[in-house]
Amino acid sequence: MSATLFQNASILDGRTDEALADHHVLVEDTRIREVSDRPIASASARTIDLAGRTLMPGLIDCHVHVIATTPNLGLNAELPNTLVALRSARIMREMLLRGFTTVRDLGGADFGLVMAIEEGLMEAPRLVICGKALSQTGGHTDYRGRFHARDVRYYADRAGTLGRVVDGVDDLRRACREEIKAGAEFIKIMANGGVSSPTDPIAFFGFSLDEVRAAVEEARSAQTYVAAHLYTDESIRRAVELGVKSIEHGNLISAESARLAKEKGAFVVPTNVTFDYLAKEGASYGLPPASVAKIEDVRGQGMEALATLHDAGVMMAYGSDLLGEMHRHQSDEFLLRGEVLPAIEAIRSATINAAKVVRQEGTLGVVAPGAHADLIVIDGDPLKDLSRLTGQGRWIPAIMKAGRFVKNELAA
Repeated sequence: MSATLFQNASILDGRTDEALADHHVLVEDTRIREVSDRPIASASARTIDLAGRTLMPGLIDCHVHVIATTPNLGLNAELPNTLVALRSARIMREMLLRGFTTVRDLGGADFGLVMAIEEGLMEAPRLVICGKALSQTGGHTDYRGRFHARDVRYYADRAGTLGRVVDGVDDLRRACREEIKAGAEFIKIMANGGVSSPTDPIAFFGFSLDEVRAAVEEARSAQTYVAAHLYTDESIRRAVELGVKSIEHGNLISAESARLAKEKGAFVVPTNVTFDYLAKEGASYGLPPASVAKIEDVRGQGMEALATLHDAGVMMAYGSDLLGEMHRHQSDEFLLRGEVLPAIEAIRSATINAAKVVRQEGTLGVVAPGAHADLIVIDGDPLKDLSRLTGQGRWIPAIMKAGRFVKNELAA
């Protein structure tokens, strides 16, 4: 049995508004065994003094695309499967070294990647998947363009495709069942137009009312939920009324729709950092001009939506949604949220709130007995300076996943 004892730590996981000073945490094997404000005795544990440092649960990013190795997602779908898998491994390792010990993929990753991580074939965060996202013909994730008539079945076995095209209730039901059979832990639908896809303006609805209802019904039958790509207020209201629980992005939401989301028990995963960097860097990395032109349709109001959602009491989880070379900006979402929200809310979004989204409340996102020993050590206090969570892990000298250090620059 391996054991590590952290002493004199300030514990910060979002369950309280302030960090808990001078606490001690005992890790045994893969779990947290004990947390106390009094010294813990352990003859076998390696002891690490964290005086002056903050101990947090591993961060959780609830909106990533680990197979998005380039911002040109049409091109990404054409890449060899082996190349996509190896690039994805590198992307995930870099996420882990930023302190993200769990990520929720919103389209593209398959169960093979989950297995590879669990078997220790790659050093990566825990991976929660929806399989391929579902889109209608001409919708978000249909990257064929106006003059490209290739049969969509060509993309079925492409590792670099974020989604699959389905039309009609029966086709959608079959797709939901196939993704769940293949290891999906929730269903993702494209219920609005998108930035990166070539033929769907932002305001387009994705899927008919009956199609969305069918997705919700299939998810419920499998004891899970539907996450939907949504921007416009009308599409958000429509989706929430039909039973969608996870609103991805939500940039153009109104106060009225935010209150409806709260009433219906829905939550939102904002992803402002991706719009910020798509505007700054997307074109230089190959984002097509038609996509660049759509960014400003959603970028500006995304920050306002944070305040709207906070005022309505809607739970928000952390999301980045970055593509290709822009994955390196993953942690900057903390800084954007900190411009509008209290720092503790930004931290909750990547800890206790995010754990609810991945349905591992109490086992992830907390420093508590019985939880997974996914932990990060921060030099300083993130409540006073959220930038301590950025910088490619510069201020994170230690990262532990399942009780094992994947980074340790601490003196014992």
